Amino acid sequence: MDIVASIGAAIRKHRETLRLSQEELGDRAGLDRTYIGQVERGVRNPTMVSLQRISHGLGIELDVLVATARELASGRG
Repeated sequence: MDIVASIGAAIRKHRETLRLSQEELGDRAGLDRTYIGQVERGVRNPTMVSLQRISHGLGIELDVLVATARELASGRG
């Protein structure tokens, strides 16, 4: 799994844990729902600023999001 796909999977995992829709996360992060969906699917390569906004919208630190992505990439998630 590449890093873009891993980050997207980590975002989806945290979002679903919080039972948020893509639209709700987008509102919290100040990003469009379609952008959130594209990031989750690995279609878009998010900037660090976007990742910071998404992690803030999820209520977690950016390093937690990256750690989750690493776990998912290694098959432990």
